Amino acid sequence: MTGSPVRPVRVLLADDQPLVRSGLRVLMADHPDLEVVGEAATGAEAVRLVGDLGPDVVVMDIRMPGMDGIEATRLITAGPATTRVLVLTTFDEDDHVYGALRAGASGFVVKDMALDDILAAIRVVAAGDALIAPGVTRRLLADFIGRPTAAPDRSPRPVEGITEREREVLTLVGRGRSNTEIAEDLFITVATAKSHVSRLLTKLNARDRVQLVITAYETGLVTPPR
Repeated sequence: MTGSPVRPVRVLLADDQPLVRSGLRVLMADHPDLEVVGEAATGAEAVRLVGDLGPDVVVMDIRMPGMDGIEATRLITAGPATTRVLVLTTFDEDDHVYGALRAGASGFVVKDMALDDILAAIRVVAAGDALIAPGVTRRLLADFIGRPTAAPDRSPRPVEGITEREREVLTLVGRGRSNTEIAEDLFITVATAKSHVSRLLTKLNARDRVQLVITAYETGLVTPPR
């Protein structure tokens, strides 16, 4: 007896460049676990289509005419839909990526990454995890937390409502450790590490791992490399 077929990840492409949308659509056509359900050329159109289509993931550009990707991300993640946002950006040029981080994006990939890696990122975000492109994480977080909008007091302060062990786990998440690495650092099982991360997401009302990283930096548990 075979199980029910797995529903494909439903993807909305939001980018003002038709060539980018077309390229991603053609690529995904060869992957039955991914389905493009719509395309948007502006942030406002992306927000509307999320309401109409209920995609699992929006692949969101930042710079679009009218409403940009940051505001669109904020509206999408603040709404009732469970849609998650994966920002597709040119990191070295796009200064607004930090706003998208605060707006609730679940992941960041850069346009010069291998297309297969971008598809893998879509799957990761759809599964409820968070992802920041390799090579971007340290630069992104260090610059993000050093901006004027970040908390000026960098001395560690208590994170209310969590245990000391959870505080240790939060610190390691902020340093970019995976569940496997957390388990090795704390001499616990991977399942236990995953359980601690899940409890932190619930207790801190964090949407995903990216927001746990933000909390670790903003409370001073982790400081940017000098």
